[in-house]
Amino acid sequence: MSFRLQPTPPARPNRCQLFGPGSRPAIFEKMAASAADVINLDLEDSVAPDDKPAARGNIIEAINGIDWGKKTLSVRINGLDTPYWYRDVVEVLEGAGDRLDMIMIPKVGCAADVYAVDALVTAIERAKGRANPIAFEVIIESAAGIAHVEEIAASSPRLQAMSLGAADFAASMGMQTTGIGGTQENYYMAHEGAKYWSDPWHWAQAAIVAACRTHGVLPVDGPFGDFSDDEGFVAQARRSATLGMVGKWAIHPKQVALANEVFTPSEAQVSEAREILAAMEKAKGEGAGATVYKGRLVDIASIRQAEVIVRQSEMIAAG
Repeated sequence: MSFRLQPTPPARPNRCQLFGPGSRPAIFEKMAASAADVINLDLEDSVAPDDKPAARGNIIEAINGIDWGKKTLSVRINGLDTPYWYRDVVEVLEGAGDRLDMIMIPKVGCAADVYAVDALVTAIERAKGRANPIAFEVIIESAAGIAHVEEIAASSPRLQAMSLGAADFAASMGMQTTGIGGTQENYYMAHEGAKYWSDPWHWAQAAIVAACRTHGVLPVDGPFGDFSDDEGFVAQARRSATLGMVGKWAIHPKQVALANEVFTPSEAQVSEAREILAAMEKAKGEGAGATVYKGRLVDIASIRQAEVIVRQSEMIAAG
């Protein structure tokens, strides 16, 4: 273990982030009643330019007027390359009460992008005497973003989560696909007449996880565009969970239950983790640094793996 210990990420459930356009206030109550851990009210891609001012008003009214329970409540602002983002920040923070938890910053390409939003948010908080500091989450959606992913992960103490935005990321990278996440038809290996499809997003997800875990940020998988393909959604979510991501976006209500199922440790997983911890505790009492559990070696590293599963289960149960 390095002398510099990895910071602990925020201890809150983040299995599913449910998105809804700020221009559709009729769905806000349903979003609040959903099983998603995080609600993202959107001012960016899902809102037409002419509708953005009204969408801000809808979101402010919803933040102040709807019972969001224990959910983490976030607003996705527009990108820093647009004329909309500063009004998003100013109007929402000045108009919404302390119930708002986070701002999501899209298309972050470098640490300076986060700094710019941080400076504006800090000024508003001081001017308004806001009691609860706003947290940030960012989306990696470009070649620049993935190239600077570690500096972005370390950019601000406000930063709590980072997601991969597959569609804009693919466009920035020049990838030959119009799909949003999932397996891509032409990304395969061939051997003896058989095709084997691999995951074109794997390397970017792994880079995000490593940067996030280094700096105490929650790594989150982004959208899966084909909401008619439950099997594809679950497959990508399981790959993401295996890599170390804590949750996934839902762009349709039906995806919420799928994400929650994948990112909630099963009873069997939790039971096995507890058994490993008990076996290692027994070995420790006998002066051993390792033991055998169900035919396989477990040691100090196994304890850390098991503790991750147990902590996650306990956090979800408490939420």
